[in-house]
Amino acid sequence: MNKHLCRFLALFAAIMALVSTAVLPGEARADDDRFSAGGYFRIGARPDFQGGYSKLGLWNISGRLLNETQWAALDMRLQLLKQTPGTDEIWTSLHAKIEGGSAHAADLLNGSLGQFALTQLYVKAGNIGSKDLVWQVGTLDFYFGDLGLYDMKFAEIFYDTVGASLTWSTDKTDLLVGIGDSGYLKNSQGYSPVLTAGAALRVRPKDGVEFGVGGEVMYAPSVETNTNSPHQTRYLPNNPGSGQITLRYEDYLRHEILQNFHDNPTIGDSNYLNRVNDIRPDSVDAFSFKAIGYLGFGKLGALKWNNLFLNFMRLHPEQFYDESYSGVTKRIYVKEWTDERYQFNLGNEMNLELVKNRFDLTWAALFGYHFDKDDTISASERNRMIWSAVIRGQVYITQVTHLLVETSFAQEKSLNGKLWRSESGSIWANNQGIADKRGLEFGDLDVRNTWQGKLGVVLNPTGVGIFSRPSLRLMYGIQYSNAHNAFANNNLGDEEGIFEYYGNQASSGEANTNSFGPTHHWHHVLSIEAEAWF
Repeated sequence: MNKHLCRFLALFAAIMALVSTAVLPGEARADDDRFSAGGYFRIGARPDFQGGYSKLGLWNISGRLLNETQWAALDMRLQLLKQTPGTDEIWTSLHAKIEGGSAHAADLLNGSLGQFALTQLYVKAGNIGSKDLVWQVGTLDFYFGDLGLYDMKFAEIFYDTVGASLTWSTDKTDLLVGIGDSGYLKNSQGYSPVLTAGAALRVRPKDGVEFGVGGEVMYAPSVETNTNSPHQTRYLPNNPGSGQITLRYEDYLRHEILQNFHDNPTIGDSNYLNRVNDIRPDSVDAFSFKAIGYLGFGKLGALKWNNLFLNFMRLHPEQFYDESYSGVTKRIYVKEWTDERYQFNLGNEMNLELVKNRFDLTWAALFGYHFDKDDTISASERNRMIWSAVIRGQVYITQVTHLLVETSFAQEKSLNGKLWRSESGSIWANNQGIADKRGLEFGDLDVRNTWQGKLGVVLNPTGVGIFSRPSLRLMYGIQYSNAHNAFANNNLGDEEGIFEYYGNQASSGEANTNSFGPTHHWHHVLSIEAEAWF
């Protein structure tokens, strides 16, 4: 994988050189500002003495600081025909972005180039048809902005889409419309087209106020001859007189469709190898959507800016999985079990300058309500309510040396049963250590509460500002959660440790289904890190 990426980079550089030589006139070729590159990186050392993987918590619901791993991005632009502001001359540019999450000696992957990808590749062209129009062909990712403390983009469309878009811009409005195909990223197990269309409108009625709305719809047509297109597995017995049994959601959830079919003596031929052919897929259509909203305002006294983002979406259904039982392997299609998964997400971030050049404060909060109308029996992250708040203050001791303090509280509530464990052995609270018959519970908690505190010294060579970069940070982070092991770790897992913990009281079957070992509610990390835009 590494050599393939290196070859791609060499090929891309060669293409850039070839295009600039063959397409552009000699005078333009002598101009050295046609090519530009920018990017981002973060890298740090976080010695973790509690068996963790150098992240304070499990994910960014407690804020991105100390909860993200290494990252690097390189965004390149080549102006094929240079843009001359204020004129009607046609211009065009080629854009490419490579990014990924690993660095040498800083994580388990040790900087593997296989973790990097070409995430953006597109051409933009302006002043074709009108000086207010910009065409884009290639990847189409668009978003109104992001929650900086969380590193989350709630108001985003076309993340999965390759196609064409058109943007019309004036002094007060920007209108984007686009169309394309999202099949390769939506259907990770095999390509089938997902036709995508969407639009976004941003309005700036006056200085210091702007808002936006947008959305996208995705449609995957049924194609009987394409095994990757949307299908739903059903029982179709050969013997009409035997009747048809109902395929239950529980069977899908536990991957026991073949087993239950095998154990049912009332269907068709008594020979399982013959009867298993009665499990067949129906071709069906698939549909999903996403609506987004944005409100920004600021420049009001101590308020620098406030961003509010929201979305409501119906997630695109999954494709299939392979199930094996009694020597038979069969592909199980799951469109109708995964096509009613919805999310509503809302996030706000406010940046305040409380004491000019001495103290800035930023707070952010998010709320999410996620529900799966197909799944009423299992505890999972598909059925949950989440909220959190993060507050970061930065004191400017000097223009370069700053003191950073951050605190956060997050709550995740399972809407379908108990999803987390309060202690290493709390699985025993559920049916004597055996998972609930319907897969409903995994522990003894239906609410996970997490508090984090972070304190450190920051060196910002470019001056004051919470989001001023580059930043060199020496940080200490502490987390408390009512749930056991609420951080990425290599502590005793599902298939080890039970005998050391419970001795002869445990059976071999229990050893393979339960997690034991010392309980961890607190987690501490020390971080030496750097982050920069360039």
